[in-house]
Amino acid sequence: MARIAVGGLHHETNTFAPQPATFERFAEADGWPPLSRGPELFERTAAINLPVTGFIDAAKAAGHELVPLLWANAVPSGRVTRDAFERIVGWLLEDLAAARPVDALFLDLHGAMVTEHLDDGEGELLRRVRTVVGDALPIVAALDLHANLSAAMVTQADALVAYRTYPHVDMAETGARCLAPLERLLRGERLAKAWRCGEYLVGLPWQCTLVEPARGLYELTTRLEQGGRRWVSLTMGFPAAAVPDCAPAFLAFGEAAAEAVDELARAFAEAEPAFAGEAWEAEAAVREAIASYRGRPIVLADTQDNPGGGGTGDTTGLLAALIAARAEGAALALLADEEAARAAHAAGLGAVLQGLPLGGRHGPEGVVPLLDDWEVVALGDGRFTATGPFYGGNRMELGPMAALRPARAPGVRVLVASRRVQAADRAMLRHLGVEPANQRLLALKSSVHFRADFAPLADRVLIVRAPGVVVADPAELPFRRLPERMRRAPRRHGA
Repeated sequence: MARIAVGGLHHETNTFAPQPATFERFAEADGWPPLSRGPELFERTAAINLPVTGFIDAAKAAGHELVPLLWANAVPSGRVTRDAFERIVGWLLEDLAAARPVDALFLDLHGAMVTEHLDDGEGELLRRVRTVVGDALPIVAALDLHANLSAAMVTQADALVAYRTYPHVDMAETGARCLAPLERLLRGERLAKAWRCGEYLVGLPWQCTLVEPARGLYELTTRLEQGGRRWVSLTMGFPAAAVPDCAPAFLAFGEAAAEAVDELARAFAEAEPAFAGEAWEAEAAVREAIASYRGRPIVLADTQDNPGGGGTGDTTGLLAALIAARAEGAALALLADEEAARAAHAAGLGAVLQGLPLGGRHGPEGVVPLLDDWEVVALGDGRFTATGPFYGGNRMELGPMAALRPARAPGVRVLVASRRVQAADRAMLRHLGVEPANQRLLALKSSVHFRADFAPLADRVLIVRAPGVVVADPAELPFRRLPERMRRAPRRHGA
């Protein structure tokens, strides 16, 4: 059996977002575990839907000896600071050097990390790893479905395996899938590599693998693997990372890798017209949801303020529309406003926070706080265990939380958290006494991950394009450095 080093570093960078990923954001727990070094890596990631967890479980079951290095994640945001990247990568390399000799290395990476000084964070990380371990040591990495694949990433790794689901319910499964190519490399085999970039961008809401055409494309990646003789991935790319490698990509490792990439690339090219999706303006979406309610919740996805895509989590466009319509049985989750949450805790349950400015503290331009009298209807400490298939088993640490009711629209509840995290798990609402199934309208700050836990409840889902920095339509982003050949898939506007 082999001695395998295990580590990881995750960040999905929205270069249009205002809040940088500082070292403190990696160090703290939020929707995922905090920075973990050495044995605490095993402890803090256990029983959670993460690639590193899936790989650890599979490798231990196969009898391998594992050496924990470092694992860190920060909520998606603007660029990773130079200090954070250099400090964390420095520790990872230091721990890797101290762990030697090892027979192989597994890394849990995202693939769309941009720093203050690097366009390709993962490519540089892998390059530095090679300076420590040399060219012969097998390196296999798990990647996010939204990775922006680079030549450096493909060159420096021996195999890369990406998620196949969005919502990412297969993160742990993807980590486990990484063991098979790693074991072939350990036996002395070398896996052929092939990769290619697509020629159009797809907005996040329409990358969802629960619906066509993405569903069919990912079913094709599974068929192309042909019983484990090769490993095939389609990375959709993260269009809010304005770097030259921002693009969908097709990659394969193993037998007839080039043929698999060719077939996947052809299928993706043919699917372009089918990626057109519908998005609603906030006021129209609220009117439609109220009028079409038939006994089961209608979900309003506040996609452009999705903290999982770098959104500030505190924009007020959709909330203002709910209040203006005096919606009944409506809950908005989660609005990130630490000041408001702490004010609610200081005032106590049943208190009224008169004239409190809520949200709207970080832009974008035109987004302002909402002023109202807010009744405190529930309080929570932000500590609970996620129960849904995406966050699966994670111990949430969201800081003080509160449910507030505006005086102008007492049928609306706003669920406030101190830390940014997308609303993708029913436990987030239940922590503040809101049962999702009993709501008429569920306004969720999420693009797609909410579907894993909330879609089974919903009669209908409306994608809402209220102001925010996670722009749903790539055609609306002010790109300056994309390849000239890159197009943006079409999108339909709702009423």
